[in-house]
Amino acid sequence: MTPVQFALQGVEFGVFDHMDRGQGSLGAMYESRLGLVEAYDQAGFYGYHVAEHHSTPLGIAPSPSVFLSAVAQRTKRLRFGPLVYTLPLYNPLRLIDEICMLDQMSGGRMMLGVGRGISPVELGLWGLDTDASPAMYAEALEVVLKGLISTELSFTGKYYNYDRVPMVLEPVQRPHPPLWYGVSRPEAIDWCVANRVNVVASLSGAAMRALTDRYRAAWAAAGRPADTLPMMGASRHVVVAETDAEALDIARRGYPKWRESFLHLWLTRSSLLPNPAAIFPETFDEVEAQGRGVAGSPGKVLDALRRAVGEGGLNYMLCRFAFGDISDAESRQSVELFAREVMPAFALVPA
Repeated sequence: MTPVQFALQGVEFGVFDHMDRGQGSLGAMYESRLGLVEAYDQAGFYGYHVAEHHSTPLGIAPSPSVFLSAVAQRTKRLRFGPLVYTLPLYNPLRLIDEICMLDQMSGGRMMLGVGRGISPVELGLWGLDTDASPAMYAEALEVVLKGLISTELSFTGKYYNYDRVPMVLEPVQRPHPPLWYGVSRPEAIDWCVANRVNVVASLSGAAMRALTDRYRAAWAAAGRPADTLPMMGASRHVVVAETDAEALDIARRGYPKWRESFLHLWLTRSSLLPNPAAIFPETFDEVEAQGRGVAGSPGKVLDALRRAVGEGGLNYMLCRFAFGDISDAESRQSVELFAREVMPAFALVPA
């Protein structure tokens, strides 16, 4: 079986959202985005993932649980969750309560994304020792997972200590909502397989394929059926319009604003970090050339995503439809065309 043949079977589509600062008031942006999430729900997307960022225009949903509580009420089928909760910034007991509430409020649609935080600058602004964040993350995750399955929590660690704390809330999904993790290093795959973790990366081509091949091999070595494989996804900037030219005009306008927000803390605190410019190129045309985004007619987008799925060995594709100063109407057009002409066609195109 060729890579493309297995990759095209059972592919789901989701949405990744930085919630970066666009135009207009914050209140208007929240309402606009909630309306867009309703459109994702109605269009049949699998999941909605929102990032957590602080002190930066890259993320105006620094408290994912607050925004997701509204998502729970405005949607019916869409799964949702943070990608990720930055665990070193949380009291684990408080987070356990929030997870249980969101899972109960949505009837079991919560997805639990966890991580230590990608930005040392953000952690530093909160007064945290960034060198300690990996250990804090590991310990906090242990506490959270233990608390979600317990009626009483006791824990002794370096950073967190609890003695017989009553756990009066519980999630709908047992033992806990499915775990999600942003991955970039092959050596992290073994932990993901052992804990049945869904993974997402911003990689493309051979780099992405190295991760998914390792995941499949480790999954099979553990004696687990291929049809129970967790999600292995990649995120892409996606703009869809009636013509390639219209879509490219939108993407070329919106992308620089998003990139400016992405780099904001790194550039204003450049003494703390090396120049990150190579992480995301300066223009959307370069993004397309790297296979990390696509803007075009439904046919062009379909071809690009089929190629990304086949080359990367993916079974999940996260689209970023709203970014920079792309308007609500433009994002909705992307979603409408994608749902009508890309998603159904994707399932029908033979390998």
